Parts: sequence; structure tokens; C-alpha cells
Amino acid sequence: MANTMTTDSEESDATVVRVRRDEPVGNWRRTYARRLWFSDLLVLIWVVYGTQIAWFGLGAADLAIQTGRVDGEVSYWGFSAALILVWMLTLSLADTRDHRVIGAGSAEYARLTRSSVTLFGIIAIVAFLTQIEVARGFLLLSLPLGILILLFERWLWRQWLIAQRRSGAYSARVLLVGSRRSVVDIAHELLRTPSAGYHVVGACVPGGATADTIEGTDIPIMGSLSALSAALDESAADTVVVTSTDELPADKVKQISWGLEAGRQHLVLAPGIADIAGPRISSRPVAGLPLLHVETPRFSGGQRVAKRVMDVTAASLGVALISPILAFLAISIRLSSPGPVLFRQKRIGHGGREFTMLKFRSMVTDAEDRLAALMEQDRDAGNSVLFKMKNDPRVTPIGRIMRRLSLDELPQLFNVIGGSMSLVGPRPPLPREVELYADHVHRRFLVKPGITGLWQVSGRSSLSWEESVRLDLSYVENWTLVGDFVILVKTLRAALAPGETAF
Repeated sequence: MANTMTTDSEESDATVVRVRRDEPVGNWRRTYARRLWFSDLLVLIWVVYGTQIAWFGLGAADLAIQTGRVDGEVSYWGFSAALILVWMLTLSLADTRDHRVIGAGSAEYARLTRSSVTLFGIIAIVAFLTQIEVARGFLLLSLPLGILILLFERWLWRQWLIAQRRSGAYSARVLLVGSRRSVVDIAHELLRTPSAGYHVVGACVPGGATADTIEGTDIPIMGSLSALSAALDESAADTVVVTSTDELPADKVKQISWGLEAGRQHLVLAPGIADIAGPRISSRPVAGLPLLHVETPRFSGGQRVAKRVMDVTAASLGVALISPILAFLAISIRLSSPGPVLFRQKRIGHGGREFTMLKFRSMVTDAEDRLAALMEQDRDAGNSVLFKMKNDPRVTPIGRIMRRLSLDELPQLFNVIGGSMSLVGPRPPLPREVELYADHVHRRFLVKPGITGLWQVSGRSSLSWEESVRLDLSYVENWTLVGDFVILVKTLRAALAPGETAF
């Protein structure tokens, strides 16, 4: 990396560091959207024509049209072609290939599903009003099959995109602007989540020296705030992220916006709030001021009923499917060590109420009596509330295997059916842990505790206490059914990875 040194002055001189460009900056957004367009088209051709052939066969099939002015027939081959074109147009109008939603989050999937369902709803209404006799089976097969395969295709593309983004490709080249502290915080968060598509290439901070780097990284400080234009040119950045406005002049953000090239360079403002999901945030312009509204978390009766129905249905189905595994584990525990099959423990649940949590016994029977002595020994670092020890001597041989695969938690499905727990939610804490809680941590009791949760699939036992609390509260304040489904899918993958469970 070669440095270009000049004098540093906030008033006039623009200091900048020249960075090495590992690859030419191309319009990756357009390239990726084009690839999605072609793959969507191939999927829809396969689905629609495949469904038509499955329903009508390879022979000629006609769609009857009987209205006041038109009385005739149209070949289903032509209707299917029109359906594919309209479906493709709908996906484009819904911005399902927009660079703002691809690569991370559920917005891409939600837009794709919502637009497809809307299209078929409109087709059904138009067919009813115009008395066009479209085969219902043809539509009822095309819609769910098309959505499922489109989602799978987008998921495959997302895995490819995430792999590319780990090396900095197919990502926005980001220049951070703000106070040094805020730049450090945002830089570390973006480095931790390369899948989001923000590749930090430099930063401008008040009084920044070009020989400096962002703490804990090799990302260069490219000068002071007045060096922004030169830094953009030298780093080939296409996105400016303003991390804070505390130390910026009153009109600096506006000047930054005016100085960006329309359509090619972008401005992102990082507000000083964390873990707030999109549905709770809305921007309302008032007299030219974009006021950011953050709604307080609400849990309606409909939301709670929907979550409960999903819990009971999935847990009951799960118990029925894995009953042979449950029986095998119960017999193995009984034969391998003396003591009961199930371990019962008091935990704190919804509303701060106690309940009895069930687990397969994975420890010796006097595990609780030996806990005090173990807490004085070396324990896993980074967590001041939860007791964690990688090689806990209290764990039985069969218990170690169950913990590695999280099988010891399977009896909690009965807690879910009984109503004291949910499939997804914050970790159910012990009463002694609750006594150490800060006031804000009690917000996790707004929902039922879960067998799995956001923090388990984000790091499991390796997370610090503060990070675990942050993720639990983020889940509580931003809960959605779609989010629960994503966590459950990730849990299946995480359970197969080596490591001790955090419960």
C-alpha cells in the first residue's frame, strides 16, 4: 500500500492516502441483477410449462373465453407464455432484484413471495370478472411450485454471493465518515458481517492522519473530513457511510450528498440506535427534515395466537416424528449411569414467572452440589453471568454426545406443547442469573423463552454475556414469524456443528 502524504488542515488542505485497488470497480449491481433475471426466467419457464404438461399433457389444450364481446379459445401454450412474461414483469416491478435487498435479510424473499401471490390473486379476479375458464388446478400448482423454486434459486444465488463477498467482491466499496469512535464501531460491525455487502476501503475522521489505520484493522485513515472528495477518487468508493454527525459541521452531510455522483455513488446514514428492525422504523419528512420514527415493540393478540399455533403444531409433529430417538436416548441414559432419565430445573419464563424445564439428564446426579466448587476453577472467559466450562467434569459420556448435537434439549418440546416455552425465544434463565440482571435485561421476559434463539444460532457458547443479551433483546423487540422460521432452519445446521450447547 502506497501512501501519499500532504499537510493536514481541516480548513482547506485535503490529505489522502492512496490505496491499492485489488480489482477494477465494475457495476456489480447490474451484473448480478441480470443474472437473477435470466435464472428467474429459466425457473418460470420450467415451472409453468412443466405444470402445463403435467396437467394437460403434450397435446393441444385450449382456454375458453366467453364474454359479451369475445367468444373463443386460446391455446394454453400461449397463455403460459403470457403468464411467464407477466410474472417476470411483476418480479421486476416489486424490485425483487434490487441491490438494497439482495444478499442479506428476508426482504428479498418477502417481496418475491408477496408479488407472486398478488399476481395470481389478480389473475383469479380477472378470470372471474371476465368469465375466462382458467383451469384451477393449473394455477394452484404453478403458484406454490413457482414460489418455492424461485426462493430456492434465490437462496442458491445468495450462497454464491456471500462467498464472493467474503473476499470483498460484489460489495459496495465503503468510505466511513464521522468521529473516530463511531468509525471504529461501524467498521468492526461491517467486518463481522461481510454478507451484508459493505466492504470498507477507508475512513475520513476529524484530524485524521494518513499514516493511521482504524483500530484493530488494516483499513486506512485517508485524511480529515475535508479530504473526502480526494478519498473517494483514490479509493474508488461508491458508498459514503456517515457514522456520526457529532463532530461534523452543520451542513456537512448535505454537502457530502451534493458532492456524490448521481446513480453511481450512494450516501448511507448510520443512526445511533442498534438492533431495531425495519418494520419498526419509518421516515416521515417534516418541513424538509427526514424524521426517523422508531415504534416501541408491540405484541398483538393475533401475533401471539399465530406463534402459539406454530409452536403447538411443529412441536407435536416433532415429537411424533422423533419418538424413536426419544425412546433410544431414554434407554441409553438409564443404562449408562444411575439416576433419572429427565433433568428438571426451575427456570424463569414469560412475565418473570417460574416454570419447570425438562431436559435429558446429561450430568451426574450431584451436578448442582458440585457447581460451587467448579465456579472457583477456570471457566470460559467472556461471560460474567452464565456458567460455561468446555470440559465440565460433571457431564456423563452419553451426555457429552447429546450436548454436542443438542439432543439433551429435545424434551423441551413437551414444555412447548404445555405452553411454558416456545420453539424460538430468549434463553430461559436460572433464578440466580436473574438476580444479576440489569433493569433493561428484564425486557426478555416480554415473550416466552425458547428451545433455540437468535443468540444460539449466532455464536452459541462463544458469545459474551453482553452480546447474548443484545441478541435476545433484539429478538424480543423485532419478532416475526418469518424470523422464527429462519432461526429454526439455522438451528438445524448449528446443532450439527461441534461444540457445547449454551443451555
